[in-house]
Amino acid sequence: MIPLSRNRNYTLLWVGQAFSEVGFSTAMIAFPLVVLALTGSPAASGLVLGADAAAQLLAGLPAGALVDRWDRRKIMLWCEATQATAVGSLALALWWESATVGHMVLVAVVMGVCRALFEPAEDASLPRLVPAEQLSSALALNSARSSVGQMAGTALGGVLFAVGRAVPFLVDFLTHLVSLVTIGFVRIPPREKTPPERFHLEILAGLKWVWAHRHVRVTALCAVSLNFFFNAFYIVVIVLAEARGVPAGEIGVMAAMLGVGGVLGSLVAPTFHRLLSPYVAIVGVFWMVTLLTPVTVFVDNGYVLGALFAGMAFLAPTANTTINTHQLLLTPDELRGRLMGVMGVFVGGAAAAGPALGGVLVEVVDGTAAVLWCAAGMAVVSLLVTVSPVLRRFPVSV
Repeated sequence: MIPLSRNRNYTLLWVGQAFSEVGFSTAMIAFPLVVLALTGSPAASGLVLGADAAAQLLAGLPAGALVDRWDRRKIMLWCEATQATAVGSLALALWWESATVGHMVLVAVVMGVCRALFEPAEDASLPRLVPAEQLSSALALNSARSSVGQMAGTALGGVLFAVGRAVPFLVDFLTHLVSLVTIGFVRIPPREKTPPERFHLEILAGLKWVWAHRHVRVTALCAVSLNFFFNAFYIVVIVLAEARGVPAGEIGVMAAMLGVGGVLGSLVAPTFHRLLSPYVAIVGVFWMVTLLTPVTVFVDNGYVLGALFAGMAFLAPTANTTINTHQLLLTPDELRGRLMGVMGVFVGGAAAAGPALGGVLVEVVDGTAAVLWCAAGMAVVSLLVTVSPVLRRFPVSV
C-alpha cells in the first residue's frame, strides 16, 4: 500500500487546502478590524462575520445535494476561483480606499457559500482518493491541517493588518490561487452518474439517510449537543477571565491553546483510532470536556486556562476520525455530499446557537454560575452518551 505521503492526488489536495485555510483565517481575523477602522461600528463588524456564517449555514443542505449531482473536482476548482475573485476585489477596493460595508458583506456571503460547497466536495472525494484502510489517517491529517491553518492565519492576520488594510486579503487571494493550481493537478477517479431527481427530493433523501441510520443519527446528535454547550462555555469563560483581570495577551494564548490541543490530538488520532474501541473514543471526549469545564471556575491564570482548553480539544480529533470514517465508508458515494452537507448544517447550527446561550447566561447569572450551568448541560449529555446502547455497539471501522 502506498503511504499517504506518496499519494500524489491526496498530497496535492492537502497542500493546496493548507494554504487556503491559512488565507481564510487571515481574512476572517482582518474582517472585523477593517470594518471597525472604516466605520467604528461593532455592529457592522458583527454583520459581516454573521453574513459569512449565515451563508454557509443556509447553503449547507442545497450544497450537499449539488456536490452529489455535479463533478466534485470542478466544484472545488470553481469555489477556489470564486473566492480568489471575491477577496481580490476587496483587496483592490481597500487599496483604492473605496471599500464599503456592503462590498464586505457580499464577499463574506460568497466565502460562506463556497465553503458550504467545497467542504462536502472534499470530504466526499476522500474515499475515492485514498484506500479505505488509510481513510482514518487522511481525516486526522485534514483535522491537523485545519487546526494549524486556523492558528497560523489568526496570528498572521493581525500582523498583516498592521502592515496595510488590504494586505490580509491579498494574502488570502494568493493562497486561493495556490489551491486552485494544486487542485487543477488532482485526478479523482470518475464515478457512476445517477439520474437526477427533483432538487428538493435529493435534499430530502440526504436528510432521510442521516435519520434512517441510527449510528449516523446518534453521532450527529452527539456532535450537535457537545458543540452547543462547548461554544456557550467558550464565550462564558472568556467573559469570566476578563472579569478576573486576566490580561488580554493571556486570553489570546488561552484561545490559541485550543488549537494546539487540536493539532496534538490530530497527530495521535490515527493511533488512538486503532487502539481504542469506537465507544471509548466517543465517550472519552465527552467526559474529558465535562470534567475539565468546572475546573475553570477555580483558575484565574490565562496559561493554565489554555492548558485546560488544550486538554478539552485533545481527544476530539480521535472521536471525529472514528465517526467520520464510519460515516463515509457506510454511505454510498452518491449520497456522501448530502451526508456531509447535513452534518455541516447540524454542527454549524449548534456552533451558532451556543455563543448566543453563553451570552444570555452571562447576562442573567455571574460568570461562575454560567460555567457551572454549561458543565451541568455537558454532564447530562455525557451520561446519555455513556448509557447509549447504539454507541456501545458502534461498529469498528477499518
